[in-house]
Amino acid sequence: MGNDPQALVELTVIGKDRKGVVADITNFIFTKGGNIEKVNQKITRGLFGMHLEASFHKIDRGSLDDGLMALSKKLNMEIRVHYEEPNRLKNIGILVTKEARCLEKILDSKKRNEINANISVIIGNDRLLSQIANDFQIPFHAVSYDDRTDIAEQNILELIEQYNIDLIVLARYMRILSPNFVWRYPNRIINIHPSLLPAFPGALAYAQAYERGAKIIGCTSHFVTDDLDQGPIICQDAFKVLESDTLDTIKTKGRDLEASTLLNAIKLYLEGRLEVYWGKVITKSHA
Repeated sequence: MGNDPQALVELTVIGKDRKGVVADITNFIFTKGGNIEKVNQKITRGLFGMHLEASFHKIDRGSLDDGLMALSKKLNMEIRVHYEEPNRLKNIGILVTKEARCLEKILDSKKRNEINANISVIIGNDRLLSQIANDFQIPFHAVSYDDRTDIAEQNILELIEQYNIDLIVLARYMRILSPNFVWRYPNRIINIHPSLLPAFPGALAYAQAYERGAKIIGCTSHFVTDDLDQGPIICQDAFKVLESDTLDTIKTKGRDLEASTLLNAIKLYLEGRLEVYWGKVITKSHA
């Protein structure tokens, strides 16, 4: 039996809605000596999702895993478990598409020892940015959406589990994650959006801002929820538009600002300074 002081265990339960799920899960945790810290559930179109956090003074992972596997079969639902030990560096997984600026900023910061975490894996829609990962000696996996979205997401989920990822960072990842994916990682997926949300939603935010003659343009880092670009806002920044600016100069300034704002959000998360209450992020001061 391991002895992990206040080890935190996160459970996500996904499947067709049925009675008794919450009671079965919580009773199981109690029988294993766990103390439930948080529990949230939601039902959308008959799909049940639950996220539970429990702390343990002593934890037998083998017994817990075996029990949850049996419970998963009994309920005919998917149950995933994530262990977050207090003395272990967190593992970050980065999802990318084709824009490199945010990824490069994060990796450069890690190289300078400014990020106290492991960059464990980079996942891309294709292999466009694989060389950057190779340069930093970080595993890169290309997951194509050419077949079906659900298959692609399942492949990503398996990689997230394989590398024991604590935080998922969308570094200009140009795919919308389904509720089935997002529910598994509440307040553990950070995105950067090229706009001061909620204005100018979508991928063409800079073009919209330029066409509308915006005098201030910015970006927003936020936690991802199943409501597109509506998750709790972590931090924002902006720059003034000059008369001499063109769409190209605005995009360049914007991409630099996105990178620094996303990096700031990551650091706040890793420092344990972010708390989410009723859909709003509270940033705690340094201890």
